[in-house]
Amino acid sequence: MSKTKLIINSNGSIKIEGDFEIIDCDGIVYGLEGRTALGLCRCGLSSNKPFCDGSHRSSFEHESKAFDLPPMKTK
Repeated sequence: MSKTKLIINSNGSIKIEGDFEIIDCDGIVYGLEGRTALGLCRCGLSSNKPFCDGSHRSSFEHESKAFDLPPMKTK
């Protein structure tokens, strides 16, 4: 499979595609049942967090535009 891609959708979820696993804060892997693409919630309204359930459609607005981060700080 090709490298993993994260797509930041305008007014919506983060779509993840490729070969990936998602792990919770206790190190337990979510059972994704073979999925190679899904949406992650970024509006905070999903009742199925961390996964998107479409709740953003009524009240979440954020137009995603790519930009360059500043250089990493070195000590």
